Amino acid sequence: MAAAEKMTERPTSEQWDRVKQRLRVELGEDVFSSWFGRVEFEEADVSSVFLSVPTRFLKSWISAHYSERLLALWDGERKGIARVELIVRSAMRFKAPADAEKSNAPMLSAVPPATLAATSVMTRRGQEPEVLNGNLNGGLGGSPVDPRYTFQTFCEGAANRVAFAAAKAVAESMGGKSASYNPLYIHAGVGRGKTHLLHAITRAARMAQPGRNVVYLTAEHFMFRFVAALRSHSAIPFKEALREIDLLLIDDMQFLQGKSATEFGHTLSVLLGGAKQVVVAGDSAPRDLEMLDERVRSRLSGGLVVPINGFDTDLRRAIVGKRAEQATFRFAGMNFPPAVLDYIARVVVSHGRDLDGAVNRLVAA
Repeated sequence: MAAAEKMTERPTSEQWDRVKQRLRVELGEDVFSSWFGRVEFEEADVSSVFLSVPTRFLKSWISAHYSERLLALWDGERKGIARVELIVRSAMRFKAPADAEKSNAPMLSAVPPATLAATSVMTRRGQEPEVLNGNLNGGLGGSPVDPRYTFQTFCEGAANRVAFAAAKAVAESMGGKSASYNPLYIHAGVGRGKTHLLHAITRAARMAQPGRNVVYLTAEHFMFRFVAALRSHSAIPFKEALREIDLLLIDDMQFLQGKSATEFGHTLSVLLGGAKQVVVAGDSAPRDLEMLDERVRSRLSGGLVVPINGFDTDLRRAIVGKRAEQATFRFAGMNFPPAVLDYIARVVVSHGRDLDGAVNRLVAA
């Protein structure tokens, strides 16, 4: 009877505190603070947990990189959790009651009036919600870079060998000069390692030359910065900051839209004209980026365009082995039989994130 009653109880914020503590231990304080420092517990029912984040950018990143781990940790805290959903706080707070009644989504608890008032003031002043790592009024701190994504942790194979070599060449170019090819454009489907390579370039370039102005931005982050600069009447300082970059890396290019795409085109021309290095990653080749005008697509195609193809069995096995090695380092006593890793490499043929998820499920089992 007691067990049945426990299964009908809703998850609590205290359980979320324990999940956060496990994440902090797994990821380290810096990574945890960057991605989960502003995630809040909002509401739950017997099988679902609703967490809120301040920006769409943060929601997108956590969903893409940590959704399975969050679900596994919640399941370890309380059996029966089938879904962990992220909601953007600004969208949640300003949702009209009529819309909420029409929606099939579970209702969330009301927002305290003081919080709503503070958010409304920010909106009236024309400000977007805070974006990670850097202010919005011209400064370019860049998007967060995951310290796990280095050249040392990247698994090289036939599918990505050219992209890997090109990325290292860019990171190792000295004196603020561009590599022999500029821009470098890497394109591939989801989970093929594009973001890993861009993070690795960013970290390696900053470590090799601390004085070099290296900025990594997701396309969505770029748009947030540009729109916020327009609304706060600081577009000129924002543009000037962009043009002072020595190495600019833009991820998820396919998400760039509207005036932000136009501004990127201007920035690209200025940086390339000044022999500054640009690296871009997207899910399709430059010629297929219809939101960019023909001139910008031509500039992107004029450098080195490198695809990352589907992974063969050897590369999948290397990725699984690397992830298992990292898990063994984090969790004492963890053991992965080679036959199990071989099996995962054979049957999980979609992409790298599914391979990561398979190893994570072994860890959580």
